[in-house]
Amino acid sequence: MGKRREMKSLIIIPTYNERENIQSLIEDIWELKKGFHILIIDDNSPDGTGEILEKLRIKYQKSKIEVIHRRKKIGLGTAYIQGFRWALSRDFEYIFTMDADLSHNPKYLPLFLEKMADGYDVVVGSRYIKTGGREEKGVVNWPIYRLLLSRAANLYTRIITRLPLADSTGGFNCYRRKVLESIDLDRISSDGYAFQIEMKFKTWKKGFRLREIPIIFVGRRFGQSKISRKIIWKAIFLVWKLRTQRAQNR
Repeated sequence: MGKRREMKSLIIIPTYNERENIQSLIEDIWELKKGFHILIIDDNSPDGTGEILEKLRIKYQKSKIEVIHRRKKIGLGTAYIQGFRWALSRDFEYIFTMDADLSHNPKYLPLFLEKMADGYDVVVGSRYIKTGGREEKGVVNWPIYRLLLSRAANLYTRIITRLPLADSTGGFNCYRRKVLESIDLDRISSDGYAFQIEMKFKTWKKGFRLREIPIIFVGRRFGQSKISRKIIWKAIFLVWKLRTQRAQNR
């Protein structure tokens, strides 16, 4: 019998002004001892995030941590697309997306891998499905207006597009390699919430198996949120665009 191929995993983490958070995140991932590779894409953070990342590369194995320094702030969506291309040019089987602000707890990463091993093609860390524990909440440390906006955005997306997910806007996800290979990344131009929705919608329309797992999402303690009104409006318009695509494909 042939030797079983190692299923290598890459975590893509875009950064912009995350100097207070990024070291703790890298250390928490490293302590899992699961062999994760990490790719950080920094948009020329003026707060010195890029310099901290280079020090972390020296502290840890350079073969497991890579950093791409971009010249300017050009957005979350383009960072993930660049990261996907980087992963596909190498031999990674599972490709994660993850926020840099400590809102996504690395402790869930092994559970993602378990579900991928069960045959799912995309695993979504969901803030809005039951966790199984009464003491746990899906979202912690968010103002009520932000929580209501997020819940409304996800309900709106599900009603308009029929995408069968409780949390389509979340950024804690894992894609199987063949999923990213099947998507024309040149045609993905959305950002922020819209990017997360578009990726999941295209995956679902291609017939891949999606699975949500419950996570506890903790709002950032340090730094500022990158979500703007412009990003929110783009997501609203994208949802109607996806609805049109769904109708045309019937």
